Amino acid sequence: MKRVIVDFKKLTPEILSLLVEKYPDGYDDDHVIRFKNAKNETVDAVEVRTEDSIYLVKVSSRLEDTMAKFEEDDYDVEDYTEPISEIPEKSLSGDEEE
Repeated sequence: MKRVIVDFKKLTPEILSLLVEKYPDGYDDDHVIRFKNAKNETVDAVEVRTEDSIYLVKVSSRLEDTMAKFEEDDYDVEDYTEPISEIPEKSLSGDEEE
């Protein structure tokens, strides 16, 4: 399964739609995942999953505003051509599985 960290500025309409569907009333502290990125910076994110991917969307007040104002019909897919960066896979040791 692909794991991806996404900033709200790079959200596609599909991911934003999944976020709004999963958190119709917004998200709260119980939904936020906190982790360290490759630069050892603390990142807060909310998770949304598709069949083949796990997206961690960075939390910010601007994300909340974007989700609240989201209307899928307002977005044109051609406007979102910049790729989303993937999280590098960590090698598992022993009997651990993903």
